[in-house]
Parts: sequence; C-alpha cells; structure tokens
Amino acid sequence: MEIAVVGTPEFTLGFQLAGVRRLHNPEGDEELATTMRQLLNQKGIGIVVIDSIDLTRLSERLRSQIADSITPTVLGIGTEEDNTLRESIKSALGVDLWK
Repeated sequence: MEIAVVGTPEFTLGFQLAGVRRLHNPEGDEELATTMRQLLNQKGIGIVVIDSIDLTRLSERLRSQIADSITPTVLGIGTEEDNTLRESIKSALGVDLWK
C-alpha cells in the first residue's frame, strides 16, 4: 500500500523529501475534488494525506465519503485543528482516545 499526498507544492514538499512518490498538486476546487475521487477508488493507496484547509473546500458529499472510507484512510493535517482523525478512530474503536 502506498501513501498519496494532496495539496499545494509547499505542503507536499516535505513528503517528497521523505520519499513519498505519489504527490498531487491540484489547482482549483474542481481538480481537487476529481483528484480525491480518483484516489478513493485506487486499490494501491492505503493512506491519503491532505491539508486540512483543502479538506474543508470539498463538498459535503465527498467529505462524507472520505469519513466513511476505511481504505484508503484519509488524514487531514495542517495548522488548523481537525477532528477527522479523532472521529475516524472513535468510529472504528468505539472509544474516544482523546479523553
């Protein structure tokens, strides 16, 4: 399983330096949504890392799909607080690990 990273070139640079090869730098909301849909349907992708700001730019329907996705697991990271990972773990385990 591979890791894919979606975001601006500045966001993906650190992942590129760490050896991640599947980098996507979509320009605009439509290209971002298309990229995420494609990644959700690829069997070889295990984890998709996306900037939490970009995650909020997606439609509610696509965010719901992402939240329900087991494989690949989508992680929104960034400077903004994001509860996606927390909710995913809580849903999978039935326990809130942050409490």
